[in-house]
Amino acid sequence: MLRPEGGKPVKLDRHSIARQMLPAIAARTANLASQWKGSAPVNHFVVDNLLPDDWAHTIRSAFPRQDKMVLKRSLRELKYVSAQLNLCDPLLEEIVYAFQQPEVLDIIGQITSLPTLEPDSMLYAGGISLMASGHFLNPHIDNSHDRSQKRYRVMNLLYYVSPEWSESNGGNLELWPTGPKGQPTTIVSKFNRLVVMATHKQSWHSVSRSSVKADRCCVSNYYFSEKPIGDEHYSHVTSFRGRPEQPLRDFVLRSDNWLRTLVGKTFPATIKGNRHYYKKETS
Repeated sequence: MLRPEGGKPVKLDRHSIARQMLPAIAARTANLASQWKGSAPVNHFVVDNLLPDDWAHTIRSAFPRQDKMVLKRSLRELKYVSAQLNLCDPLLEEIVYAFQQPEVLDIIGQITSLPTLEPDSMLYAGGISLMASGHFLNPHIDNSHDRSQKRYRVMNLLYYVSPEWSESNGGNLELWPTGPKGQPTTIVSKFNRLVVMATHKQSWHSVSRSSVKADRCCVSNYYFSEKPIGDEHYSHVTSFRGRPEQPLRDFVLRSDNWLRTLVGKTFPATIKGNRHYYKKETS
């Protein structure tokens, strides 16, 4: 039981968390809408101090140890992830699904002028992540659709809960408005910060290599829609690139993108093979 500033004790569940984050968002809707409109093509906005600090610290404390998560290691990325939230502290399921409450989707839809947003109860590629020293995520665009290939992935919500995180730590979100050969815009993975960004075929983003021993912890959600952002319909796999200083890695990753795209078109069922989703039947 925690209490919002000046209030009565509150149980931290998805409903109380959603109610608490709404005022922080609603008080800044005009500014957030301006951020969103002015940041194309990788439209995004940032909300600081989303929740009371003690709530955010409690959420951070609920993260599992590294050995209780899945390590993703390749030329594309190095990080720990988990979508099987029934194996974690129950608070983590509550904070993830707080972002899927109807009132939260509604206000974010108003800010972004995307009123047909739908949550993803299966947490396909969502859930929680932890990046330790040396971890990274190379420039990429996310898979265009949900696990069933029926809805477009249109929005990524990232909530950071690592105290005293600074830009010098690395492990920061990078947006590449002119693509992975250009220059990125860095958004620090600041404690108690929410970043909402569009996902489409131009929304290149990455996470810089972490350079500190502290863990960078993040709560992730995706929103989907029957319609894409913009008028053009498209379909693509999650596609990675090398950073500008990584020409050899870029060649290898582009070849990998091409091969996975070819396999997906030839054998469409394989697109559904990503095992990172919440298998609720086992919970």
